[in-house]
Amino acid sequence: MEFEDVVPFDHAGGDYALYRAPDGSFYATEGHCTHERARLCDGLVMGSIIECPRHNGRFDYRTGEAKGAPAIIDLRTYRTRVDDGTVYVFID
Repeated sequence: MEFEDVVPFDHAGGDYALYRAPDGSFYATEGHCTHERARLCDGLVMGSIIECPRHNGRFDYRTGEAKGAPAIIDLRTYRTRVDDGTVYVFID
């Protein structure tokens, strides 16, 4: 799987974001900002931070922690695993 930084994906009616970190590991979060529901895949990735495209709220995509106002509610994160080049996301 090849892409830069973040891509969206849908599953069972939900929107999610899949990130590839600079070290090649993968992370997944809910797909919208917790502030005003902007699509995070349209945002800017800087290291381990995703910046919302609407109001520049920031989150650490590895932990979901809100790192910059106006975002104050953490993102939900999901465990990932890579097996034979396929990325699996474990959605609760």
